[in-house]
Amino acid sequence: MDALTEITPTVWQLAFPVGHVYLVALPDDGYAAVDTGVPGSAPAVLDALARLGGRPEQLRQIVLTHSHIDHMGSAADLVAATGAQVLAGALDAPYIRGSVTEPAPVLSPAERSLFERVMADFAAAGVPPLRPVEVDVELHDGDTLDGWPEPVRVLHVPGHTPGGIALHLPESRVLFPGDIMGTTPDGTRAVLGPGNVAREEAIASFRRLAALDAVDTVCVPHGVPLRTGTRDILAAATPETDWR
Repeated sequence: MDALTEITPTVWQLAFPVGHVYLVALPDDGYAAVDTGVPGSAPAVLDALARLGGRPEQLRQIVLTHSHIDHMGSAADLVAATGAQVLAGALDAPYIRGSVTEPAPVLSPAERSLFERVMADFAAAGVPPLRPVEVDVELHDGDTLDGWPEPVRVLHVPGHTPGGIALHLPESRVLFPGDIMGTTPDGTRAVLGPGNVAREEAIASFRRLAALDAVDTVCVPHGVPLRTGTRDILAAATPETDWR
């Protein structure tokens, strides 16, 4: 059984070896998922939803932070099982729909080694092929998500992909940064996510997120969520030198 951890009273992390999923309780007895894991993860997501007392049809929204396989991988299966709406950044929507091939990341030697290990692990685990999925709502910088427990601000954070987004919940001081930001395994450092299509854009997006005032909790998709000492950790980050 995959680990399900309460992050706040309305946010839970479903941890995977690659690409965590976050479930968010909505006021209408529904739920939203932020990202969906690699292909084949839908049963684990639905099991986590059941452990929270939810039924498949209560998954109302799937918010994809970007188009990569470990984030949109199980979206098509979850939509088929739940009827959830899919929301994603407008510039990544064509990649998620499968109508355009997404650009390849520009990899440093350290990043290339990491990606080769990850892809070998996917092959060894028998990860199914990626299936595209329709994007029902295209999101832009400054948009606000409807139906959440509080106002959710959408931030366009390009660089990892052209249309990556982050979600900021200022009232509860929670940030979902997508792959712009990860943490080290011990949770003591915030690092630039590897595998960016435009490194300098990604660094600028990282700096934008790190400068947000109302952030105490960072729900990273890779690594350990930041929950204590967050301001100091973000201030000490050096994305310019990560993955060199």
